[in-house]
Amino acid sequence: MTQDSGGPFDRRDQTSGKTLRLRSLSPALTVADVEASLVWYRDIVGFHVQEKWEHEGKVGGAALIAGLGPLLLVQDDWAQGRDREKGVGFRLHMTTAHDVDELAAAIEARGGTLESPPEDMPWGARAFSLVDPDGYKITIASEGGTSGASD
Repeated sequence: MTQDSGGPFDRRDQTSGKTLRLRSLSPALTVADVEASLVWYRDIVGFHVQEKWEHEGKVGGAALIAGLGPLLLVQDDWAQGRDREKGVGFRLHMTTAHDVDELAAAIEARGGTLESPPEDMPWGARAFSLVDPDGYKITIASEGGTSGASD
């Protein structure tokens, strides 16, 4: 990120209609067992299920939401093999207005396991991490500071 525009982000690209200007972004995770992932994201983390997609009586995917943050889960079709590793080199970084210490404690109370406990981050936020059943890494941080997490 640069400081060229006087702020934390270089916003020069937003002055031209010739660049990509998103209105939203919805990550879609391919999962080994969409039903198990639904339970984990809903009952452990706290997402709400907006919609499920079924085919021949089986859930093939779902749209989840937590506040303003959407998340899509899609059942793996195993076309690339059942041993395909998921979640490698990928992290979802989420921010919340909630107290992250309370949120982390609630996740643990519902049976979740934290990868790392809440701690103050160098960029000014307080954050903790967890890993979903497929190995996707998640960081949940307080608002404030800029995202310095990487994976």
